[in-house]
Parts: sequence; structure tokens; C-alpha cells
Amino acid sequence: NNHVIEDADEVSIKLQDGTELEAEVIGKDDKVDLAVLKVVTDKDLPFVKFGDDTKSRVGDWVLAIGNPFGVGSSVTAGIISATHRNINSGPYDQYLQTDASINRGNSGGPMFNMDGEVIGINTAIYSPTGGNVGVGFAVPSSQAIIIIDQLREFGRTKRGRIGVRISAVTDDIAESLGLDEAVGAMVNSVEEDSPSSKAGVEFGDIIVEFDGTEIKDVRDLTTIVANTRIGSTVEMVVLRKGKRVTLDIAIDELDESD
Repeated sequence: NNHVIEDADEVSIKLQDGTELEAEVIGKDDKVDLAVLKVVTDKDLPFVKFGDDTKSRVGDWVLAIGNPFGVGSSVTAGIISATHRNINSGPYDQYLQTDASINRGNSGGPMFNMDGEVIGINTAIYSPTGGNVGVGFAVPSSQAIIIIDQLREFGRTKRGRIGVRISAVTDDIAESLGLDEAVGAMVNSVEEDSPSSKAGVEFGDIIVEFDGTEIKDVRDLTTIVANTRIGSTVEMVVLRKGKRVTLDIAIDELDESD
């Protein structure tokens, strides 16, 4: 996790046999709280592989590995309690929630499915006491892989952008527009000379589908746009005056400093 190494002057990792290796920070991302470290050694290091968290279901068993309170490597077991959980820790929250014991020191440890594949990276807990109360969160592998690949290739994240400001579609707004349910993301403004302005997006449009994926709320849109390849062109469906309008929109890069 980024929060583990963010303010460190020196970073090292310790292997199971006690060997300590100096680590180089290849890149880090504070929005999803991940960092990539590199070590160099003559040892033939074994490694684990990522699995597909989207195939996991609520109730599936998982194992979490970490170093709680610095006592040493520990394994805990539990189930997936929920998926796509938003805890307002960042703009792209879509955590796996688990009741496997996760405490301080578990950050950055793997969450395994029963096939021994990493489907999450343990990141946060909810606790009124500071200790485990059975509400832990892990970055899902499908999200982590995208971030990790970008950090390895570019040393930073490159997120997509379409150039709109959006808000949630409330029940009142849905009723006033004659919608059956409050879904999608409402366009409040369109930036000049942006992908959206060039595609013909208008104020008041409700974005309901992006690149074939249904948009149920604002976070769905921000996450899928951020993960879309920069330079690609995708179809986006908006509701405009009660009618579905399909637009072709080219993705450019989000300025992370903005």
C-alpha cells in the first residue's frame, strides 16, 4: 500500500527466512493506495499470481496474509462479505469487504481465494477501537492489476478523462424526467475542447452506458473512465429529453494534479 511507504526515506522488504532486501519504489498511487517496489537478489524468489476477483461471490472463503502489529507473518480466514464497497477513502473505491481478521500491519498483504490466487490487496479496516471488528477491505485484483501495470510501465498512473462534471441522479430528478428509476450520472457542465464537447455531450444529459457497461451511479462512471485506455474511442449512451442517444467519445488523459 502507498500509505505504508509514502513518507519513508528508506524502504526494505523482509523475506520469510529473515533476509532483508533494499527496495526501490518504482511508482505509487495515492488514489487507490497502491505502490510497486522492486528488489534485486540472486535468490530464485517464488511468487504468487493474480486471480479474477469478478468471479468471486459474496460468501466465498478467502485467506488474508499480513504482519499484524508487527508480530510476524500471519494467516487469517474469512469470507467475502460484500463487493464494490465505497468507504469514501478515495475517488475510485470499489473494495472487497471481508470478515477475515485484518489489523494494523496487514496493509499490502494478499487476499487469496481457495485456488491460491490473489484476488485482493488488504488495505483498510473499519474499527471504532483500532482493532479488528470483522470489517476489512481489500483493493480488488481487477483494479489493482491496471494500476500496477501502469506503475511498472510509466512509474505513475495514467487515467482516462472525458471532460465533464457530473452529479448523482436523485429520485426527484428521475421523477421529473419521467425515468423509471434513479440511475446514471447527470452532466452538470462540459469542459471546452474536451472529449465530451467534441462528442456532442450536452448539459443535462444523463450518462447511462459507457463502452457497453451500464452506469448505475456516479462512481461507476468515474471508475470505468479512469480505467479506459487513453487514445481509444468508445460508445457512450446518454438519455436526452427521454431518448437514448449514442455518442462516440475519444478518451484523453486526466491531469492528476487538477
